[in-house]
Amino acid sequence: MDKIKYKNTDSICACKVSLDIVGDRWSLIIVRDLFRGKNTYSQFLNESAERIASNVLSDRLKKLVEFEIINYRVNPLDRKIKEYYLTDRGVDLYNIIYELQNWTIDNVDFNQSSNTKEFKKLIKSKPKDIIISNFKSQYKKSRMKNFGK
Repeated sequence: MDKIKYKNTDSICACKVSLDIVGDRWSLIIVRDLFRGKNTYSQFLNESAERIASNVLSDRLKKLVEFEIINYRVNPLDRKIKEYYLTDRGVDLYNIIYELQNWTIDNVDFNQSSNTKEFKKLIKSKPKDIIISNFKSQYKKSRMKNFGK
């Protein structure tokens, strides 16, 4: 897999570059939702508690496809529906999602969703490396089964 070509040729911090690519709130929520099994525009729009605006969703999906973090196929039964999936580059973002969730649990007092409560139980029961490896491999198996990729 070739590296993403970053257009700015100035000397830049790696953190800034990654934030330019996936640092907005919606991009990582879309990636999170793909890990949770959502894969269509309408699922992202209607089934996520965060309620992304349709124009923002369209923009982020295009950006994530452009950077080869996600890809899609056209549904064979309904050609109007695109079914999105994480590429290997996108699957590698799970490490960041794991760390963000863990940091938030450790440092922020908030009303936790059922998914967060399950994640909290999981991180108490298994080592970080095992959790990350399992999530990535489970997603890749699901992607292979559903998309042949």
